Amino acid sequence: MQTTGSPTVRRRRLASELRRMREQADLTLDQVAARLGWSISKVSRIETCKVGVTPQDVGRIVGLYEVSPMQFDEVMELARDAQKKGWWQAFGDLPADYATYIGLEAEASAIRSFAADIVPGLLQVEDYARSVIRNTLVISPPGEVERRIKVRMTRRELLSRTVPLKLWVILDEAALRRVVGNPAVMNAQLKHILAAAEAPNVTIQVLPFTAGAHSATSGAFSIMEFPDQADTDVVYLDNLTGSLYVEKEVDVYRYTLAFDHLRAKALDPDESGRLIAELAHSYGDL
Repeated sequence: MQTTGSPTVRRRRLASELRRMREQADLTLDQVAARLGWSISKVSRIETCKVGVTPQDVGRIVGLYEVSPMQFDEVMELARDAQKKGWWQAFGDLPADYATYIGLEAEASAIRSFAADIVPGLLQVEDYARSVIRNTLVISPPGEVERRIKVRMTRRELLSRTVPLKLWVILDEAALRRVVGNPAVMNAQLKHILAAAEAPNVTIQVLPFTAGAHSATSGAFSIMEFPDQADTDVVYLDNLTGSLYVEKEVDVYRYTLAFDHLRAKALDPDESGRLIAELAHSYGDL
């Protein structure tokens, strides 16, 4: 299944472009809303990508800003691209937060991730993913669990596409020692991590217990970078009740510094590989 391209990123870029055009036109949210006969909330939610917007409405909005014909055509093309469906929509309705994450991930050129407790989805084998998802979706029917597993396995194709995603993961030692499923599952999971780390686009480091306190004691995070400079970096945070996307430049910079501090404290890739191999052996013969 083709996993490149993402309407999620197009919608994000469209929202940013509409906000930039309004500011260049020296119009306030109130003025735009009044002229279009919309609520201020609707205009604001469009500009912050909280809701989608049809090409027809984009045409009405941009018509107020007196942009050049070329600019008008470019933003309308972006609006049409934002209407396209992502590959994950073939799996039915997914939670909005999860669908947004998959969309951003699909378009990212690089992801730097700190995993505190669980191996990241892009590196999970099927049985490990099944155990994680079953324990997360405790009240969901079996069909929903299997659907989520298929989505997660499809996401892994990003690492082997024509222009593969660059993935740099720092795994807390706890994520390697926490037995998910059973020892056999952990053996297979750790061997898969070792195999993935052989690819030139994948870097794996382990943050050992001996590193002590560190810059990400608050939990796991991922920093997503995109190929187009118009799409700024995004930090993704996940918790029990939802997800948070950090986009302010100063906040993203703080997470970037935190990641740099983590990789400085972590074992280098070769040392990390040896530790992962030792732990895999402890779960069963390699």
